[in-house]
This record gives sequence, structure tokens and C-alpha cells, in this order.
Amino acid sequence: MMLVSATLYLASIWLLVDAGIPKETVTTCVDNVVHRLSCDLESVISVETSLYGRTDNVTCSEGTSPDRVSNTHCSLAGVADVVKKRCNGKKVCELSTDVLGGSDPCRNTAKYLQTTYACLPAFHRMTCEHSLSHLSCDQGQVIVVHGADYGRRDQTTCRYGRPANQIQNTACSSPTSKVAESCQGKNSCIIKASNSVFGDPCVGTYKYLEVAYNCQYPVTPDEEILLATACLLMVSVAVTEKATTCDDSDNIQHLSCDNGVISVQSALYGRADRRICSEGKPPQQLANTQCSQVGTVDIIKKRCDGKRVCEFNTGDVRSVDPCVGIAKYLETNYTCLPAHRLVTCEHSYAHLNCDYGQVIFVYGADYGRRDHTTCSYRRPASQTENVYCSNPTNIVAQTCNGKSSCTIRAHNSVFGDPCIGTFKYLEVAYTCEYF
Repeated sequence: MMLVSATLYLASIWLLVDAGIPKETVTTCVDNVVHRLSCDLESVISVETSLYGRTDNVTCSEGTSPDRVSNTHCSLAGVADVVKKRCNGKKVCELSTDVLGGSDPCRNTAKYLQTTYACLPAFHRMTCEHSLSHLSCDQGQVIVVHGADYGRRDQTTCRYGRPANQIQNTACSSPTSKVAESCQGKNSCIIKASNSVFGDPCVGTYKYLEVAYNCQYPVTPDEEILLATACLLMVSVAVTEKATTCDDSDNIQHLSCDNGVISVQSALYGRADRRICSEGKPPQQLANTQCSQVGTVDIIKKRCDGKRVCEFNTGDVRSVDPCVGIAKYLETNYTCLPAHRLVTCEHSYAHLNCDYGQVIFVYGADYGRRDHTTCSYRRPASQTENVYCSNPTNIVAQTCNGKSSCTIRAHNSVFGDPCIGTFKYLEVAYTCEYF
């Protein structure tokens, strides 16, 4: 069966970009601190513009003398190309001004890095080595794989409990066509993130599989296809996801929401059929299909509910062995509750935006640090080791509620300093409501 044409699909994507997919802007005031781009929707980064220099005398001017903000025609050439190369197609991208190269475009001028980008609709799946990747579409739709990579290109993804030497090599990720060959044109597909499937691009490194894909309707009249695709991509719904990890205390289960926050629905540690995680196992280890640990869902809910990303391994979940001698696995079903979740590194500005006719309603906000990985790019370990310093704050709600758009700086001068010496970030969860 034929799929919607690439030309029509591309046209529908850009129609949506022009017609309402919001642009995001990140502004970082200090050289060589973290500049973080991220997409909360089922989407990936597409950088539009990026500037290092100064084009006005207001941005990042706090505490700066007038003579250092007077030159408003200052920009480094080629910055957009560098940021696009590093970030396009990723779900999250962290960098700093030290990657830009080039000379100082205006000495004695206080400069800033400002990037504007769109989040283009796509499903982005991250699956840790030895786990199963589940690709699925709604009834009547089929999978179209945009791209896939197997290996490692950062030190933060799928790192929970792994020794440092297994996550150091971040230049080993290789594109693969195997996901497309296995899944293209199907309504759903399961593929294992394993060397046996993809080969081993970096021996000794703990790897993961990244997949970007969309769901498309089979060909109907062109106008109906375009409308269906537009509606599919623009409507925000609660999405149900599944993660399956074969039992091994070293294997990582990765839950994440591209849109909203995690709400765990059910979880099983044990075995409910003979097929899942059966590779290389003798029949007697698969015989008991009514094996489950009591209370598994409560353990995972406590760890993950309300987060956008949650990583753990089966050792964290296992309290007893529910069936000795049986090869077990951990399977979690969770829903992504719709919400905008914004993370802004210290010294940068958080930009909250709603569509025309809508206003911001802030669910909650925290300023500080509660993990080692967020806003960690090239920060010394001493600045990221305190993960118990994040404090709730109502300042964002007081500043932004009821507005169509709002800008607020992630800075100690606004929120106070909950942990001196720690590099912090601002987390905001909000929705847009019609007034």
C-alpha cells in the first residue's frame, strides 16, 4: 500500500510550522555557561537563527555599564551553522559559547548567545541497550522512520548506575537503516536495542538506540490526507507509552514524555508470556507466565510520576524474587499528561508563550538542582553534585499567570540561592488556557 507522498508530507509539516507551531527562544547572558535547547512536544529541534553578540542595549544588561551595551551591531559570523549542526534533529541539546570558535566580534562589549528554534513534529524514542523499543501508531496509520542511530553521543542518556568508562565515548553513534527495514509501513513494531541487531560501533561503551519517526495515513484524496496529518500533528493528547527491560541489574529502563509529564499506569516485574526477553533462554526459564512481584507499580510511580524523564534499573525495583529460576523482565505502561515543561539553565532567560487568545497558567516551578545531568555541559563536578537543593517557587506564577507570553531570568537575583556553589536551573510546568 502506498504512503502519503514525501512532497505532500513535507508541505503539511511546513504549513503547520508557519500556521502555529510556536518558536522558542533561548538567551544566555554569560560566556561558557550552558545554552540549552529542548522540545517538549512530540518533536525535534530545528534551529532557525542563532546570534552571538549584541543587537540591542536591553538584553542581558543587568549590572552592566552603559558603555558595554552601546554597540548594538555586533555579531559573530557562522554561529547559526554551528548550532544547527550540533542540535538539529535532537530532542535536547546543550552547548556553550566555547564551541563557536572565531574571534571576538566586539571587544569590550557584553555579548549574549540567543537562539530561536522550532520544534518540528516527530516521535523521538530513546531505548537503552538490552531494552526493547516500541514504535506504534493509531489505528489506520503506519510508521515512517525518519532516522535512527545506535551508539552513544552524550554522557547523560542511559547512564544510570553505569561506570564512567562505559559512558565516556560520545563519538560512536552510527546511523542505521535496520529500524526502517524492520518497521516501515507497519502499524506497530518492536525492535531490540542490542549489538546482535545493530552491531557494536564502540566495544565497551554502554549504548542506546535513538529513533525519529512519524505516523501517516495511507493514501486517500490529497485534501483529506493533508487535513488528517495537520490534525494529527497539532492536537495535543495524552499518549500511552510502554517500556520493557530484560532483567539485569545493569540494564536501564528509560521513561520519558515528549509532551507533558509521566504518570505511571501499570508495571510488571516478572513474566507474563514466553516471548518477551526470551532470546537465548532455555524453555524452562520461560515456563512460568504467571509470575509478578507485588507492589512494582507503586515503586515506579514514586520514582517517576511528575517527571519528564526517569531512569532506573531492575535492581531498584526488585524487592523479592517472585519466581526463582524464571527469566524475568520489567514492563512499564505510562501516560504522558499534557503540559508544557520548560527547563532553563542559570544565567539564561525562560520564555513562556501561548497561542493567540490563550493565557499562561503555571502548575509549578522549581529553582535549584535535582539531578546530575541537566544543565551539566562542561560544568565541573563540584557544581553539579548537590542534587538536593531544588526549591519550589511561586515567583513564576506571580509574574506570568494570565499573560499570553512571559520572560523571566533563571538567576539568584530573582529566586535567591538555594545552594551556593551549585550551577542551578529553573523548571516550569504550565498550560495555556483560553480566557
